[in-house]
Amino acid sequence: MFTGIIQGTGSIAAYRSVRGGIAFDVDADFTIDSPEEGESIAVNGVCLTAYNISGSRFSADVSPETLSRSTLGDLKVGSRVNLERALQLSDRLGGHIVSGHVDGIARLLESSTEGDFTILNFSVPPEQDKYIIEKGSITVDGISLTVNQCMTGKFSVSIIPHTMQVTTLGRLKSGGAVNIEVDIIGKYVEKLLGERDGSKDDGIVINRGYLAEKGFY
Repeated sequence: MFTGIIQGTGSIAAYRSVRGGIAFDVDADFTIDSPEEGESIAVNGVCLTAYNISGSRFSADVSPETLSRSTLGDLKVGSRVNLERALQLSDRLGGHIVSGHVDGIARLLESSTEGDFTILNFSVPPEQDKYIIEKGSITVDGISLTVNQCMTGKFSVSIIPHTMQVTTLGRLKSGGAVNIEVDIIGKYVEKLLGERDGSKDDGIVINRGYLAEKGFY
């Protein structure tokens, strides 16, 4: 589990094909203190298992499923990536709850500035559109952001100067692809609101009518 608060960036130091997927070595711009072999590290928002951890370098494997849903297959030696180590129970939850399980890929349509702030407009896959709400949370390449506006197939975010400086967003060009993870809570609510056949548990169907009856809707 992650928060979407990027700890630093890194670069791909080595890249190799393995049966069915890829593997790469990452050089972080910070020391990985008290490492645990097999710990989770989010790379551009994708939760990966880190091994061969030494100093600021680690290795990770990427499965075919992850390659099909993310931009990790586009990385090359020298590519810059956003990095976040897994949340500890004693940490501050400064962003929002991020699983590191990418939902899909969005593309930058255009960018503009408002004073010192940068406005980024993205296109989003149709199947993810319904999970994005104005002033809700979204993860873009591992970065926890607040949605400024959302329209059919599009959303925009406002980026503060600090985030532009310490993440890879400052390098993003028009048409560039990013990994997105929508707010996990919305997906669970959708699941709960779905019709059930009534054959399980006590036969209660949790839908809008049930929630309204109980005063929740």
